[in-house]
Amino acid sequence: MDPPIPTRPQAISLPNVLTYARIAAVPALVACLLMVEGEAGRWAAFWLFVAAAITDWLDGYLARRLEQQSTLGRMLDPIADKLIVGAALIMLVHDRTIDGVSIWAAVIILCREILVSGLREFLAELNVKVHVTALAKWKTAAQMVALACLLAGPAGERIVPGITTAGIGLFWLSAVLTLWTGYDYLKAGIRHAMEG
Repeated sequence: MDPPIPTRPQAISLPNVLTYARIAAVPALVACLLMVEGEAGRWAAFWLFVAAAITDWLDGYLARRLEQQSTLGRMLDPIADKLIVGAALIMLVHDRTIDGVSIWAAVIILCREILVSGLREFLAELNVKVHVTALAKWKTAAQMVALACLLAGPAGERIVPGITTAGIGLFWLSAVLTLWTGYDYLKAGIRHAMEG
């Protein structure tokens, strides 16, 4: 009888390594915008963010395809998403790419992310799952494209004039979708709190 093939520890599975890379991209993104001057910093931040957005989709796909879904991955994946989005928002407000009334869209998105994290934790304790809707996936896509456009900012304007304006438009769209999809979590949380 052949000895059992040792399994790779879940902590170092490929999907989880991609999630770690997304978390590691957070300080790198901030450093690009704070410490690298001019267009080079903008493009470095843009490509880091695009790579992080791709791994957000890829780690889930690979986890299912390779049958490497894990509790650790389910815990870290949404945390990684919120960290990279939060860091991008803070830096874009800091350098005034997002300013004026558009700061409200940033506040809406950040508040929703914190609200959903808290509600997910609460609902998990009750063994209640709120499934990700198609609309929530569209929200995420709009948000990622908007932030990528805004990170390119003035550097991107040289190649695609109007990219910042398009980014702000998508940013507001994602803020509206954020309110809409966040309501699903809030409704489920309130319903189960009242039942308890």
